[in-house]
Amino acid sequence: MSAADYAGRVSFSHPGRDGRNPARRSPADRSVLLWPVLLLFALAGCIPSPSQPRRGWRPPAESPERFRQCVAALRADGAQVDALPDRRFDNGCSATSAVKLVAIGIPVTNLGAVKCGLALPFVRWVRQDVPAAAQRWLGSDVVRIESFGSFACRPVNNQAGNRLSEHGRANAVDIAAFRLRDGRRISVKDGWNGPDQQVRGFLRTLHRGACGRFPIVLGPDANALHHDHFHFDMGSGPYCR
Repeated sequence: MSAADYAGRVSFSHPGRDGRNPARRSPADRSVLLWPVLLLFALAGCIPSPSQPRRGWRPPAESPERFRQCVAALRADGAQVDALPDRRFDNGCSATSAVKLVAIGIPVTNLGAVKCGLALPFVRWVRQDVPAAAQRWLGSDVVRIESFGSFACRPVNNQAGNRLSEHGRANAVDIAAFRLRDGRRISVKDGWNGPDQQVRGFLRTLHRGACGRFPIVLGPDANALHHDHFHFDMGSGPYCR
């Protein structure tokens, strides 16, 4: 409900504390009564939830300076990364302002070029969220994360005729499974709705944590095409499912 809709529903049919019928107040009186309500709704619309990207979020424009700052931030977080030259292809795919993640705390398989704006929250998810969730729910450490990749020049859901996927811009990562130090392999496919409550809690904690870092997060509850992995991307959002 908008502030205007809310204001339209406020009733002035009962006498106020001063004995006057509020319906007969002057426009100035009514504005004094309404401005705190309007202010609260305005503030609510301006302050994003700390666990979600700002509504209507759009990725910032790329520039050499932003890229340098992003790479510096990754290295300050302890990640080893290689800056990659921009690449553009005739079919609309591209890998610009991208990096290769050399070492980010936990090895992640099958990653190619990753746009730096995606790499930064991804590295923090890997270095902070994954170890904490593994210890909390599974009592072990994650020693490897299995991915389905990052850059892939294809349309959304790999369906001909769809718009270009964020994978086609090196702006998405798909996560499939986690290898633990104690030898277990936790997969999104088998664990999301599997019989082990601790595994379900682990995967849901990681999914929920990702929703606070990436504008777009898709998992098994999103649709059948994501039954076996988490998809993170930096497209327009937020959307978490």
